[in-house]
Amino acid sequence: MKVTELPDVEPGSGPRNVAIGTFDGVHLGHREVIRGADTVLTFDPHPLSVIHPEATPKLISPFPVKRDLIASLGVAEMVVIPFDRGFSEQSAEEFVQDVLIDRLGAERVSVGENFRFGQGARGTAEFLDSHDQFETRVVPLVEVAGETVSSSHIRGLIAAGDVAGAAEFLGEPFLFEGEVVSGDRRGRELGVPTANLVPADAYVAPGHGVYAASANGYATAVNVGVRPTFDSGRGLLVEAHLIGFDGDLYGQQLRIAFLERMRGEKRFDSVEALVEQMQQDVVHAREIAERLLRFPTR
Repeated sequence: MKVTELPDVEPGSGPRNVAIGTFDGVHLGHREVIRGADTVLTFDPHPLSVIHPEATPKLISPFPVKRDLIASLGVAEMVVIPFDRGFSEQSAEEFVQDVLIDRLGAERVSVGENFRFGQGARGTAEFLDSHDQFETRVVPLVEVAGETVSSSHIRGLIAAGDVAGAAEFLGEPFLFEGEVVSGDRRGRELGVPTANLVPADAYVAPGHGVYAASANGYATAVNVGVRPTFDSGRGLLVEAHLIGFDGDLYGQQLRIAFLERMRGEKRFDSVEALVEQMQQDVVHAREIAERLLRFPTR
């Protein structure tokens, strides 16, 4: 998939079939908006971070994850609007004329029914539909098991630790990505070495607990929390044990697909009791990954 910033798109280089949205999480509702489009028009950073920073939600997906999820849908091109204060002051009519018609040459535009754009969010799906230079496809809100699919609901599920529930709305497991940092190597000392990631404040992280996951093609056991058995003084940490992996991941970006929460975080009376539980967690995580993702037994 080609990724281009809007100012670098040659004017009139269409025609394009354009899906527009922020698409945080690329959930099932977003996927319905994107279905059939050859071009996704999105924003970076999140518009609320510019217009109302205090109201900006914790995001589900960093940009590289969003990009890869959209690419996996077969989209040929992603056009990114570098969203700043100046762009936020563009009127809805200017957005339609300057961006969709003159720059992208849109012949078909797809949006969700609650999509808003332009200064003061005055642009609506109905406003788009009033233009005869392109066809407008307005996608109704998508429901799963009687619940409306929304990024805000998915954020709540992830924060509560219900990653399996979040996956039902996302259409695939929740993906968490971060840089592997140096830890105190306690996991290696206990026989369960981990890749440690510090969650960025801007993104949602799973609630405290122990999870089955996958990373780099390995079934993975993940602890999210503050390690109550040890008085480490650290804040929230994501510790991933890639089952069967033997290597160095320091400084690399690691993407973890969270599959299922196995248990809550707890304090153990002894290191021996902790190690025994960790070994059980590894076995359980492998079983879940083999069941859900058909990992071979290593």
